[in-house]
Amino acid sequence: MILTDFLKAVGQLTDGRFLRVVAFGVALSFGLLIAVYAGFVQFLEWLTPDTFSLPWIGEVNGIDSLIGWGSLILMIGLSVFLMVPVAAAFTGLFLDQVADAVEDEHYPGLPPVPRMPWMDIAVDGVNFFGVLIAVNALALALYFVVGPFAPLMFWAVNGYLLGREYFQMAAMRRIGRQGAKALRAKFRGRIWVAGMLMAAPLSLPLVNLFVPVLGAATFTHLFHRLSAAARTRDLS
Repeated sequence: MILTDFLKAVGQLTDGRFLRVVAFGVALSFGLLIAVYAGFVQFLEWLTPDTFSLPWIGEVNGIDSLIGWGSLILMIGLSVFLMVPVAAAFTGLFLDQVADAVEDEHYPGLPPVPRMPWMDIAVDGVNFFGVLIAVNALALALYFVVGPFAPLMFWAVNGYLLGREYFQMAAMRRIGRQGAKALRAKFRGRIWVAGMLMAAPLSLPLVNLFVPVLGAATFTHLFHRLSAAARTRDLS
């Protein structure tokens, strides 16, 4: 069923509202990564002299080129981890537009959703961004300990965090903050699995740029399905 939610989200990628959000998210993500990369290169060049001498070798040139290529390779590798908090942070900006498109297509007749204050969205996004940075920094140190199990740890940790945040934001639109927490507690396991489905493609460069939109759409479907299941359970 979770895979069905994801496939529904993928099937709506041609929706004009989806495409606008995807384009905006890709531009923001690339812009942020380019800015981080440029700042990182400038910092390394400031620390490193243009030339230096080695015993028995003499003067060594081309340090700038070496720094440029080395830092590019490093940033491509780090983007696997950087894109997790970046993608999650952008999700809060896109959720309403994506969820509206999903509900118009698949759940017609729902009452309109009151718009959340922009400041509340920004605060929630910043708080979650901070949590993701802290958790991934800790997990990055542990990846060297767990060895070949590092990808599983990456998916498990970020699957929990992404699932929690995506579902909370999708549910808050319809049932408020406390209602979202209560519903999330009833279906914690399923939400974690759905979060891991989102975390897996985040480890793929370029593919991870499309995850925020797919995540918002997938968890909108998941919210409506679990909400209906909870109502059925309460009535039985």
